[in-house]
Amino acid sequence: MPVLQNWFVIVVAYVLAHGLTAMLITPLQSRFIPEITAFASLVYLPHGVRVLSTWLAGRMAFLPLFFGAFLAELLFTPADVSRVTDPVILVSLVVGASSAVLAFELLRLLGYNLYAGRKLRIHWKWLLLVGMLASVINSIGQSLVFAGLILPERVFAVVMTYAIGDLIGLIVTTFVLMFFFRWIRLRPWR
Repeated sequence: MPVLQNWFVIVVAYVLAHGLTAMLITPLQSRFIPEITAFASLVYLPHGVRVLSTWLAGRMAFLPLFFGAFLAELLFTPADVSRVTDPVILVSLVVGASSAVLAFELLRLLGYNLYAGRKLRIHWKWLLLVGMLASVINSIGQSLVFAGLILPERVFAVVMTYAIGDLIGLIVTTFVLMFFFRWIRLRPWR
């Protein structure tokens, strides 16, 4: 049963993070760079969920991350923009859900097993490193998936927006969760 609970938490966290991005960040960003906003966000909060979920749940995080991304796409993307059953969107969801898993696994193959529970503590800098690598994997993958839709002169800007947005999303998500858990720890419960 704990596996299902973990999966539920990951799905809900992903949907909430995506919802915040879609409802708050994207509208603001579209005022300044509308030609890139359709593809990437400068603060993509779900990337933080991807990295932290994969850190805690391991390779099995892929399934709830994919399901969370599917639900988030279904809930927050207008049908006139894209359909969640469109093969391009499904491949995009697979790329996003697998990016953190691929980053953790690549580092594990290089001798750095950074999944939770392998050491007593992990320094946040290692999570940022994994998140940056996952961001590069996601950026390249998403650019390939949407290559036919992105104007050639905008490819570099879109790739950079993915990379920057994923990293900023990871940092924001990590700090928010850090403060939230600290608040829970320090708050006197009666």
